[in-house]
Amino acid sequence: MFVRLATETDAAALIALDSVAEYEPQRAAQIRAWCGQGICYLAEEQGMVMGYGVLHYHFFGCGFIEMLMVGERYRRRGVGLALIAALKSHCRHPKLFTSTNRSNLPMQRLLLNAGFVASGQIDNLDDGDPEQVFFIPAR
Repeated sequence: MFVRLATETDAAALIALDSVAEYEPQRAAQIRAWCGQGICYLAEEQGMVMGYGVLHYHFFGCGFIEMLMVGERYRRRGVGLALIAALKSHCRHPKLFTSTNRSNLPMQRLLLNAGFVASGQIDNLDDGDPEQVFFIPAR
């Protein structure tokens, strides 16, 4: 498996892989923007796109994984861990954060397995499903 910076020409493959983009046109537009901004990384093997992650610095100047998406057929094969490791290695800030809904137990397990620790929660984003924040030192 290889993780590399996504380009604008990768956007269509990422949109096809994303389980939300087919129902929400805004997500497809976001993916195109992330690719154009040079903040999206993709995991691929033998030319097949398996997942992607987005790294930015809008969270108090710290690194923040805004999105981590692994195609359903590629889950539980180490793709998420590989993406996290790549994003961590590319992070230009010593602190890296991410978040996920409290109801997203698979993502929470992935983050804990990758070495993240719980770092609080944000209420009132999704009704009845607080956003759990996670942290890992990037260096």
